[in-house]
Amino acid sequence: MTAAPSPDEGLTAAQLAAKYGLAVSGARPSLTEYIRELWGRRHFILAFSQAKLTAQYSQAKLGQLWQVATPLLNAAVYYFIFGVILHASRGMSKDVYIPFLVTGVFVFTFTQSSIMSGVRAISGNLGLVRALHFPRASLPVSFSLQQLQQLLFSMIVMFIVAIGFGSYPSLSWLLIVPVLVLQFLFNTGLALIVARMGAKTPDLAQLMPFILRTWMYTSGVMFSINKMMEGRSELAVRLLQVNPAAVYMDLMRFALIDGYDASNLPPHVWAIALFWAVVVFAGGFVYFWKAEERYGRG
Repeated sequence: MTAAPSPDEGLTAAQLAAKYGLAVSGARPSLTEYIRELWGRRHFILAFSQAKLTAQYSQAKLGQLWQVATPLLNAAVYYFIFGVILHASRGMSKDVYIPFLVTGVFVFTFTQSSIMSGVRAISGNLGLVRALHFPRASLPVSFSLQQLQQLLFSMIVMFIVAIGFGSYPSLSWLLIVPVLVLQFLFNTGLALIVARMGAKTPDLAQLMPFILRTWMYTSGVMFSINKMMEGRSELAVRLLQVNPAAVYMDLMRFALIDGYDASNLPPHVWAIALFWAVVVFAGGFVYFWKAEERYGRG
């Protein structure tokens, strides 16, 4: 007597897997499911960013005071070189230029640090990536959040400097909140992009400081683009002004410094800031997600 044929006879492995609800181990989820998983890890992202922030200066005697001291010392060096020696403060009084410079250094450092931590987000945490299952975007997002927390702590100094040079709290200071939100989205998108690139090419972390230094010198951190480019092509001035690093710095200066008015901003500056934030964040997120199943392998 012959046995009845199996209902699964003749099915391929892929058909069998589909029939019984099996999925490839480590397969990339859909974008919607990925966003849902990432939101489910929001408590981990926050806790991880806070732990990293605490550990960052744990070996230094001054501890987390270096969060403020480092960009402040950079600002002092830049003031001596660009303000005193090279006179890059042209057209600005000391009461405007010093808070202008401090604000620029702190705000650009926010972007710079987000990128530098993002480029090592995967390659520097391979043990965690290989041992645990979680959306890998949690890491670059967490590092960007860490840098935001650091900036918020540092902004106490920005406020003190602004007030010390005659820029007192006003309604314009409320604009700081949307500027920070937009810059955080932009920074996170960049961190996601370089995290994927750094996961495949760890040497990118060695090259990135040179790229960021070039970006800093063309973004108006130490000088006013309007004043420095007087008499130059209008197109060249506008191209420098719509540089995202310059956009977020200038919006922060406009909000914080009384003597820095709207004439220093490019037309439609808020639309430009929103454009950079949305496009870079959305594009960076999708770009990172597309390689989700490859992180930590090889």
